[in-house]
Amino acid sequence: MSNNKQLEKIRKLIKPYRITDGKKFKLKDIDPGDTGDFDKDDKERITAALEEGIIVLRELQEKLYADDKWAVLLIFQAMDAAGKDGAIKHVFSGINPQGCQVTSFKSPSSEDLDHDYLWRCSKNLPERGRLGIFNRSYYEEVLVVKVHPEFLAAQKLPAEVTNGDIWKNRYHDISQFEKYLNNNGILVRKFFLHVSKKEQKERFLERLDRPEKNWKFSQADVKERQYWDKYMAAYEDMIRNTASEDAPWFVVPADKKWYSRALVAAAVIEAIDSLNPQFPKLDEKKLADLKAAREALMNE
Repeated sequence: MSNNKQLEKIRKLIKPYRITDGKKFKLKDIDPGDTGDFDKDDKERITAALEEGIIVLRELQEKLYADDKWAVLLIFQAMDAAGKDGAIKHVFSGINPQGCQVTSFKSPSSEDLDHDYLWRCSKNLPERGRLGIFNRSYYEEVLVVKVHPEFLAAQKLPAEVTNGDIWKNRYHDISQFEKYLNNNGILVRKFFLHVSKKEQKERFLERLDRPEKNWKFSQADVKERQYWDKYMAAYEDMIRNTASEDAPWFVVPADKKWYSRALVAAAVIEAIDSLNPQFPKLDEKKLADLKAAREALMNE
């Protein structure tokens, strides 16, 4: 970004929610309804800033694509109705589709279960120069599988693997995997959209009340609410054990969509800007070729 003051504002905005060392992290320390120094009267101003951010993000993504050195992997995790889909839709609305790939991970298939749990995510990693967005990810393996241990049985793992501290091992494996990605030119940023149980209920009711949103509702979503405390404990453990400088978590307050989307956009802008992507500079021969091409076109 050319505007250093603007970048400094972005860093200040996202700093309270950026977790790089999870040892002392407590989920209760971040309020799902938090809006920082802003209130509801600032909603229009923040929404306008988001639109400006989308333009900045598009320009950075064009440079990332042209530079063709780094890839960026953005991982989104959340409880149902926290706003993952909406955040992805709005924040990346200005991105050139050629430079972005979105992968949503549902329940694993029989083929997925015949491989290691990182397999289906590994084969969808972004190419150099591209943004890769994971709507859920390998982190489901320490979230829903941890809350519902019966899912672990379907993975047909040897007893020698499951008899130990499998969650500790998975946290370690994931952290090492993300370090490997960074060492190979894939920048990793992770977002937990932190919605309150009360707000989730209101959004579920909205899905029931509005016919155009009925398709989003699932009875299973309501069933999972009875495991809310277990999920919150799993999310806290996940962040505590996998946050790092190279692959930080952003715990994004998600009760106010206008604020959560602005935070996501700011964090992505800061991430890509940190790579300092540049349009390639042409050597003398290339410039001479361009000059010759111009002359040929003008002389037609």
